[in-house]
Amino acid sequence: MAGMDQVFLDAALEAGRAIMNVYENGIDVSYKDDASPVTIADEKAEEIILGHLEGAFPDIPVVAEESVAAGRVPDIAGKSFFLVDPLDGTKEFINKREDFTVNIALIENGVPVSGIVYAPAKGVAYRTVADGAEKLVIADDAVTAAAPIRVREKGSELVAVASRSHNSPETEAFMKEIGVSDFTSVGSSLKFCIVAEGLADVYPRFGRTMEWDTAAGDAVLRAAGGITVGLDNASLPYGKTNQDSDSDFANPFFVGWGSSRAG
Repeated sequence: MAGMDQVFLDAALEAGRAIMNVYENGIDVSYKDDASPVTIADEKAEEIILGHLEGAFPDIPVVAEESVAAGRVPDIAGKSFFLVDPLDGTKEFINKREDFTVNIALIENGVPVSGIVYAPAKGVAYRTVADGAEKLVIADDAVTAAAPIRVREKGSELVAVASRSHNSPETEAFMKEIGVSDFTSVGSSLKFCIVAEGLADVYPRFGRTMEWDTAAGDAVLRAAGGITVGLDNASLPYGKTNQDSDSDFANPFFVGWGSSRAG
């Protein structure tokens, strides 16, 4: 819905401002119980996003990374809900690389139906819109250009995009198996967006992720004509709680495909 699109954009831009203030003025890093890094930028950005979402949509629960880490997990059973990763690619952020993003998504019936991925250091955002997906150019906290994006048709050679910080032997083996001829390494949920805008064909992830890491980028990819599937070839679901094999909201291995999806 148009109103939600604007709320997502406003929240992402304000969160991006707070993140860039920390990025430019010094980053203090601490570590969560699972040894993953967290900064004041993560916490400030999440607070901003929650304020926007709870103010505009008080009846829709929000599952947000830092809130979950602090033990604040809403009941989402049978409900639509938001997934928020206020700063995806914290390692990129800490290392002063630009591939970190703000991620906000709406989940309905286990499907990411709306979302925005904003890379404040790059001045670009990707989001779902009523008739597909678009890429935005951002300058001085305002949208200066917008263009529709679409996955590309399969060519004679496959181009893959994969994680800079979390690649794995399984990923390498999968890319060899499907005949990937070229490979780009990128941080954060931008990998979904690169496939969504037709710059790559496939994003394999054979490593652990959480739903808030993937939902917004997955929403953009699906809106642009792609799909994200588990190793069972079924669409990657969201709202995964009470899992026997892993914690709540943990994802299985998955593959994000453009229209070059194989099999």
